[in-house]
Amino acid sequence: MALCGGCRFLVLAVRSMHVSARSTPALAQAVRVFSSSSRVCSLDSFSMGQMKVPAGGVKTERTCPSVGSAQRNLSAVAVSLQGQRRPLCRYDLLDLGEVEENTRKALACKHLRRFIIDPSLAKLVAEHLSQDIEDGKAVIFECNPGPGVLTRTLLNCGAQRVVALESDKAFLPDLQALENNLDGQLEVVHCDFFKLDPIGHGSMKPPAMYSEKLFTDLGISEVPWTADVPVKVVGIFSQRNERNMLWKLVYALFERLSIFRYGRVELIMFISEKNYSKLVAQPGNNKSYQAVSALFQMSCNIELLHQEPWSSFVTTSRNGGLSIPKSTVVPNDHLCLVRITPRADLFTPTVTPFNSSTLVVMVKQCLAKRRGKLIDKLNSWSPGIGQDLLAQIGLSEDVLTGQVYPDQYKHLFELMEKSEQFTQSWLYSEVLENTKNTASLPHF
Repeated sequence: MALCGGCRFLVLAVRSMHVSARSTPALAQAVRVFSSSSRVCSLDSFSMGQMKVPAGGVKTERTCPSVGSAQRNLSAVAVSLQGQRRPLCRYDLLDLGEVEENTRKALACKHLRRFIIDPSLAKLVAEHLSQDIEDGKAVIFECNPGPGVLTRTLLNCGAQRVVALESDKAFLPDLQALENNLDGQLEVVHCDFFKLDPIGHGSMKPPAMYSEKLFTDLGISEVPWTADVPVKVVGIFSQRNERNMLWKLVYALFERLSIFRYGRVELIMFISEKNYSKLVAQPGNNKSYQAVSALFQMSCNIELLHQEPWSSFVTTSRNGGLSIPKSTVVPNDHLCLVRITPRADLFTPTVTPFNSSTLVVMVKQCLAKRRGKLIDKLNSWSPGIGQDLLAQIGLSEDVLTGQVYPDQYKHLFELMEKSEQFTQSWLYSEVLENTKNTASLPHF
């Protein structure tokens, strides 16, 4: 039976509201998709490692502003209709599909991956991008969208340019069909974000890719470091080598390489609770405060947006099951949605992309033994200078390396750069060797 425009909108809205209620018992048992009312989340900013939990521990229900009121009419950004391609209209929302069908498609993946299938979880992620969507300035990169539930949700909320970076060929046909039915709001690329810029040279076959080719093909140019964020990357960190990916990001960030060559690219990603706790750990916490903690806090603003149980995601692996990494140091019951925004003031006249790799090595060496005295480490680099440097930054001679804050390490490095006594320090010769060692790490 044919439906008028208004009726079709009503039908699609009702289907979207009740799609999760139609899961079959078998799939519900295998996937255990949680309803939004069972989620534990925090929308407060995470400032220097202190988590704020809302009263009652339950997030109040919110609606995506573009869905709750009026959808952004994307026809305003479309030049013209071309064949079957059309701009997404507020009266013609994209159908998210059946939970059972999307789950079946996800479970066909043969690699260890997690997928967002629950429409309410996709909606929650889109809500945290609502301001970015309304501004319409940044391009949204979605990592490994799979069946595309989050992709369609972002488009329904008014996203004007989403780039779906999908590594598995099996998901490409459906995503490309969606791309062909729109008028430029979605671009699909056979690419693995976590395999961008592999070490070495020569021809490159998808899904591996150089970031230069990706950004050039998309028409995204470099912008000054202090300019607005040009790209926002959304997705789930790969569990298989999450820690190594964080380290690859650190080196790329401090040297302005790879994706950061194009500006302060922002990450809005799900990360394991274990590694999130390390990113925001504070000095004095000798178990969790590590070099990666100091370097990320020194270079980025880190904001906890939401915590979601592992079981809310559809997980695929060769062995089956949730594949939750064990942790004896901190709880690891959730994935954490975190916004990581590079600081506009990271680089100074003294700290530059050309010498910042030395800063990274310095912090790694200092925090390798967090119970050692900082003055001993400084004197090992340049005998007799430790006392003077500590006095200049207001630290006692007894301070331990694990008690020093990230900004203090940065200040210390700036003083070392200005001191003639460090120009011949063996610390600088360590940079080349350390760079060679990191080449063996998995690519991000």
